[in-house]
Amino acid sequence: MFNFGWGILFVFVNFCFFLACYWWFGKKGLYAWIGIATVIANIQVVKTIDMFGIVMTLGNTLYVSLYLTSDLLNEKYGREEAKKAIWFGFFTLIMTTVLMQMVLVFQPQPGDLAQASLKSIFGLMPRLALGSLTAYFVSQFLDVRLYSWIRRFYPKPHQLWIRNNGSSMLSAFVDTLIFCSIAFIGEYSFSVWLEILFTTYIIKFVLTAVGTPFLYIARGFHDKDVQAKD
Repeated sequence: MFNFGWGILFVFVNFCFFLACYWWFGKKGLYAWIGIATVIANIQVVKTIDMFGIVMTLGNTLYVSLYLTSDLLNEKYGREEAKKAIWFGFFTLIMTTVLMQMVLVFQPQPGDLAQASLKSIFGLMPRLALGSLTAYFVSQFLDVRLYSWIRRFYPKPHQLWIRNNGSSMLSAFVDTLIFCSIAFIGEYSFSVWLEILFTTYIIKFVLTAVGTPFLYIARGFHDKDVQAKD
């Protein structure tokens, strides 16, 4: 029960930081959030926890916030700004991966305390890194396209929840399917792989719904950078 209660607080704090980033820094804050969340989510995913007898990884909350961010950019600034932010996040993830792999190659001195810990966190298998990068790239651009497509049918301000949940929940499924396929097929039996796929997606599904009120709050913030949507 501790992990569940702490998890609720953890989710709330994550989404509050998302709001604070936009409140204080406007559109630039959303770009910063994309970069920060992309990197930290891929660090958090290394840690596994148990909740109600189900083993799950961390990082899902921050990853879902990436969809919130791209949807907010799409809503207030247009599709091209959302695409640009996704490219920024993709570059940030590649840059971090390359630089930290180079850091691990350095020979540590005998009294070094960090090498083992850094290797545990950043010394991920190339297969996992490939899965993460591919899933991020495909699902984020899919989310932008789906959001713009759904907005044609549900354009009214109060229908934001349909645009957000429709695009994000579908994109999150594609993201989970791609990542689990690249990272885990062949490593586990099909039944175990299916369980990982199902539980990971359910978590993202729930977090997307939980994040919707925060998206409404963020949309209400005044931002002098707001420009015409495409």
